[in-house]
Amino acid sequence: MDVSRLSYSSNAVLEKPFSWVYELEDIGFTGWEMVQEGTQCLSEENLPQVREVLETTDLELTMHLPFSDMNLAGLNPGIHGEVLRQMKNLLSLASGLVELAVVHPGYLSPYGKKIPERAWETNVRSIQELCDTADEHGIAIAVENMPDFPMIFGREPDEILRILDKVDRDNVGMTLDVGHANTTGRLEEFLEKCRDRILHVHLHDNMGKRDEHLPAGRGSVNWKAVKKGLSGYKGRLVTEMSSLEEGKESLEFLKCL
Repeated sequence: MDVSRLSYSSNAVLEKPFSWVYELEDIGFTGWEMVQEGTQCLSEENLPQVREVLETTDLELTMHLPFSDMNLAGLNPGIHGEVLRQMKNLLSLASGLVELAVVHPGYLSPYGKKIPERAWETNVRSIQELCDTADEHGIAIAVENMPDFPMIFGREPDEILRILDKVDRDNVGMTLDVGHANTTGRLEEFLEKCRDRILHVHLHDNMGKRDEHLPAGRGSVNWKAVKKGLSGYKGRLVTEMSSLEEGKESLEFLKCL
């Protein structure tokens, strides 16, 4: 597999991220996906540091919008409004720094389970709003397929495609998360049905039951099928690992595919 477009991402970072980011190129990565969680969240205060990273390295930056405590299908108006406010603010801060932002679809809350169609419509409308804000800043939105968690949207290929069709924006596409697709047993179906909608790819492994985020090659993902299914793909490949050591292990495995 061509790793010349390989990025590194970790949501396990609890300390300031800007020191270890400078190690990525030495390991062999050409990009960094900045997860908007904890210390990696963009802010007015750390924007100069992020710009310095981009000015002093050749790393390409993408962003993953926050997901902890965030539900794009939430039906509490005050909380839902704050979720959108925070995400839109992050897109604004990222203007000129990134060209793509990953977002998780929403999920059914206990109340949402009682009126799932309203939650579905809220999820679609929320992504539309994010796309419209992102478009003002030249950013594409890539909706990620989800693992085999109950009540969450986007676990199946047809549902992801339905979300994209309903959102109906020129700057929306899909993030194919290989590990997530493996937990649902639909990886090859995703590669076949969603091929033309994939803007971005997340790479990690698992044993097919849980979203373990193992280094590539340690689980049951059919990596030969991934390589074949992504032939001709020109976007970013992002390893989502807990440590730089696991990132390096994944990179070495992917090089040999």
